[in-house]
Amino acid sequence: MTRVTAPSRLHFGLFHVPGGGDDGAARAFGGVGLMIDQPGVIVSARPAGSWQFEGQLASRAQVFAHRFMAVAEHPPRPLSVLVERCPEEHTGLGVGTQLGLAVGKAVAVETGGPELTAAGLAGRVGRGERSAVGVHGFDRGGLIVEPGKRPGEAVSPLLMRVGLPDEWRVAVLVPAGGAERWGGSREQRAFAAAGGSPRPAGLTDALCRIALLGMLPAAVAGDLPAFGEAVHEFNRRAGEPFAAEQGGAYAGPEVAGLVDAARTLGVKGVGQSSWGPGVFAVAGSADEAGWLVGKLRPLARGWVAKPSDGHRVERE
Repeated sequence: MTRVTAPSRLHFGLFHVPGGGDDGAARAFGGVGLMIDQPGVIVSARPAGSWQFEGQLASRAQVFAHRFMAVAEHPPRPLSVLVERCPEEHTGLGVGTQLGLAVGKAVAVETGGPELTAAGLAGRVGRGERSAVGVHGFDRGGLIVEPGKRPGEAVSPLLMRVGLPDEWRVAVLVPAGGAERWGGSREQRAFAAAGGSPRPAGLTDALCRIALLGMLPAAVAGDLPAFGEAVHEFNRRAGEPFAAEQGGAYAGPEVAGLVDAARTLGVKGVGQSSWGPGVFAVAGSADEAGWLVGKLRPLARGWVAKPSDGHRVERE
């Protein structure tokens, strides 16, 4: 039996949204994000008489497994695939990519297939079309920066991976008031609208400057205040191309209110992960992150996570 434990992904924002009115950027999308250990995804696979898929999002796991098998060098023997743990979809935690890669990895290991990188797995299960933060984060964990895709590239390459200080933690918060969730056709419409409108002048250059001259040096130095301010500014400005669809830099008033509430309590590195409604707040310790979750409990349900080093595989 093979068990794959994958992290969850927080996405801070994209460098460049391509489309009409393009400003000539050589690469599309790109971005910055952080891998965290909770809630994570756990998938196990064991030999069986016929293919079986069970657990949360079992139907998605089946699709990923079938995509993987369709390009396998040799038809793999049947497996029973169980999704033991998986977060809710469309909360900003990168569920699709982590589930797809975990399923692909579990099937590959259990059937004795070739060793594949996360980028190789992504190509086989159909992930990494836009962002590659979760792809590289599956293998490497940590703070991930990827520059975006050139035409013809299947997955954006990894630009840099930085480990955060061991004591830092992340409070992950989901608004309690039933905030809207983005995904599927709505996400596609938002990208189409953003790509068809003139983007704020110099936005891609500004986001690159914030990430490369602010966020990354602060992470390497363990400077939490500087890191937090850079993350917050990057995340807020990365929302500008989608402001017309979202109603602002964040995906709705519940998310915006939660970001403001956390900032008011003195935590600097606060923002919306991907399309939300999940909100992240980077804290200097588990106690600080737990305190923040408790203070904001009337507004959101939340938990404390720590930066992840990537997936792990266990064999029994």
